[in-house]
Amino acid sequence: MPLPRSIAVIDIGKTNAKVVLIDAATRQQVAARSTPNVVRRDGLYPHADVEMLWSFILDSLKALRAEHGVDGISITTHGATAALVADGGLAMPVLDYEHAGPEETAEAYGAARPDFAESLSPRLPNGLNLGAQIFWQSRAHGAAFARTTAILTYPQYWAWRLTGVMASEVTSLGCHTDLWAPGRATFSGMVGAQGWAGLFPAISPAASVLGAVSPEVAAATGLGADTPVTCGIHDSNASLLPHLGAHEAPFTILSTGTWAIAMTVGGDTAGLDPARDSLANVDAFGRAVPTARFMGGREFDRLVPNIVEPSAADIARAIAADIRVQPSFLPGVGPFPTAAGHWTHEPETAAERTAAASLYLALMTRACLDLCGLGREIIIEGPLARNALFGQALARLAGVPVSASGDATGTSLGASMLFGAGEQRGAPGTQIVPLNVPGFDAYAQRWRAAASPGKR
Repeated sequence: MPLPRSIAVIDIGKTNAKVVLIDAATRQQVAARSTPNVVRRDGLYPHADVEMLWSFILDSLKALRAEHGVDGISITTHGATAALVADGGLAMPVLDYEHAGPEETAEAYGAARPDFAESLSPRLPNGLNLGAQIFWQSRAHGAAFARTTAILTYPQYWAWRLTGVMASEVTSLGCHTDLWAPGRATFSGMVGAQGWAGLFPAISPAASVLGAVSPEVAAATGLGADTPVTCGIHDSNASLLPHLGAHEAPFTILSTGTWAIAMTVGGDTAGLDPARDSLANVDAFGRAVPTARFMGGREFDRLVPNIVEPSAADIARAIAADIRVQPSFLPGVGPFPTAAGHWTHEPETAAERTAAASLYLALMTRACLDLCGLGREIIIEGPLARNALFGQALARLAGVPVSASGDATGTSLGASMLFGAGEQRGAPGTQIVPLNVPGFDAYAQRWRAAASPGKR
C-alpha cells in the first residue's frame, strides 16, 4: 500500500484539541481546525468531554476531506489519561488527571505501586500517575470498574473510536504511569498484582496501522472506506520521532506546550531523581529516554496575562533590576516541587514581566537538564521555539548549540510520520545565538542559589 500523502492528525492537547492536515511530502501543514479542550465538571468527577471532541473530530475530518482530501489518519494526545471501556462505550468518564480524587487512596496506592527502579516513574500528585487514577477508580467507583472490559490509553481510545480495533502502545504506557517497566519492556508487577493485566489489549507499535475507518466513520465524514488509521502516540514522543536517528547522541529535545518536557535521547537514567519530577519516557521504539519536565506553558500563562515582546532595553532593565521569578507556581511538579513561587521584584511594565518570565522558563529548563542529562545539542519544539529570549537564554545557560525547530507543526508532524515509521526526518532548525547581556550570568547564579532544592 502506498504511503498516504495528505495525513489528518488528531492532536489532543491538555488545553486545546486540533485536527491538522500534513502534506507528508513537503512536511508542511496544509490546514488546521482547533477547539478548546474543556473539562466537564458534571457526573462522577471532572472528565474529558469526549463526545464534544468526537463531534469536533468527525466535523474536522469531513471538512478537511472536502477541502483538500485525506489519505490517512494519525493520532497523538497528552499522557496520563485512559478510557475504561465496557459494552462498546465508556464504563465511566475519562478522568481529568488534575482532579484530586486519587489522593483519597494515596496511602494504599503508595504501598501498591512499583519502586522507581522498576518503573522509572516518580510519585506524582493527583492523577498524573495513570496507575493512581485506575487504582482510585477501582475503589471509589467499584461497581462501574467491575463492568470494565478494557483499559485504553488515550491515543488508542480515539483509534478504537475510528476503527473499532483495540490496542495498547508503549509511549503512552511508559509516560510516568507506574504501569510499565522500561528495563524489561513489559508491564510492571503492579498490573498483574491488581488484576488489571487482562484489561489491557495486546501491544501494537505506534507506527502500525490498526485498520481502516469504520463504515460509520466513513459515512459521517465522506472518507474512503479504506482510509488507514495508525495506532497513535503520546504527544511528547511525537515531537521526538522526527529526530530519532537524525542527531549524534546524546541530544536533547525540548517539547513545549502546557508542559515543557526535556528528553535526552541516548542519555543515562542514573541521574533521574523521583523527588524532582524526572523520569524515563519510552520512545516509539520502546527505548527508555531520560526526561525531566515542568508545566512551563501553564506557568507562563499565569505569570504573563498580557504578553508584550520585550526590547533589548526591557531585557537589560529586568536583569539589572534583578527582577526574577523564583520557582514554582504549580506545587508537586517540576524540579522544585515543594518550593513556593514568587517574584523578587514586581515588574514595572508588561514587557519587563514578559522578559523575566521568559528567563525563568530558561532557568527552569536548565535545571531540568541537570536531571535528565545535557545533550550535545538542544532542539526546541512547540510554542517556546517562537520565544526568542527563552532560546537565547537557554543557549547561554546550556553552553551547547540550541536550535528552534524548523517544523512549525510540532507534535502533529511527528504523529504524521507514523506512516512510514519515521523514515522522513524533521527539517533542520534555526541556530540560536546565546544571550549576551551584562549581568545575566550573575542573575542566573542568584536564581540557582535561591532555587536550590535545600531552600524553601
